[in-house]
Amino acid sequence: MSENLVTRRDQGPVRLLVLNDPERRNPLSDPLAAALMKELDATERDASVRAVVLSGAGPAFSAGADLDFLRRVRGETAEANLAHSRRLADLFLRVYTFPKPTLAAVNGPAVAGGAGLAAACDLVVMDEEARIGYTEVRIGFVAALVGVLLVRAVGEKHARELLLTGDLVDARTAYRMGLVNRVAAAGASVDEALAWAERIAANAPSSLTLTKELVASFYGMGLEDALRYAATAGAWIRQSEDLEEGLAAFFEKRRPRF
Repeated sequence: MSENLVTRRDQGPVRLLVLNDPERRNPLSDPLAAALMKELDATERDASVRAVVLSGAGPAFSAGADLDFLRRVRGETAEANLAHSRRLADLFLRVYTFPKPTLAAVNGPAVAGGAGLAAACDLVVMDEEARIGYTEVRIGFVAALVGVLLVRAVGEKHARELLLTGDLVDARTAYRMGLVNRVAAAGASVDEALAWAERIAANAPSSLTLTKELVASFYGMGLEDALRYAATAGAWIRQSEDLEEGLAAFFEKRRPRF
């Protein structure tokens, strides 16, 4: 079954990757995480794919916790639990640093690790009837890995609110907090995310990748270091083939062919 835990569908330059364990509400189990990593590796190598949309099969985006894992977690060794956490950390880091734009289409509940997966994406489109939250504290866990992403996404005060209450919030509240970028009509999150991704994918690939690297790096830098890094990046991009084509198209009053 692991081969089918993530399905793919290409729409023009955009690849839709769907978490496909709907009977269990798409938990981030080890097999599903491994399948998603495999698909991301293949997608990075495929030059025809310029952007990625992540969503969930069935009524949920991802319920986060794997119930089978929860049943045995207290009996696992410290080493096994650490290995499990590191595999999930690797997945979040892979999504967060993926060189092509990533969008989450939150089509239903996104809980705990599922909320973390959405936050790891560059942009989030959320169904108006969906809910999202970090419920770990309700059963004695700590939202550790997902908390790192959440603080980056919404800032400390909103992160504290979500992490300490364990509340699931609606799409409008998530939008107000900055956790999602757009609220879609009921059932329209995937279509809206795909359309948005297609528009983004029309931009220069090298510019998109470098922009992502810059934004990810700025967070931990001081002002002077960030400006120096940005100056280097700005100088480098001026030598790129994408800029050459972009400027030619601008002066010739045509669409660029990236």
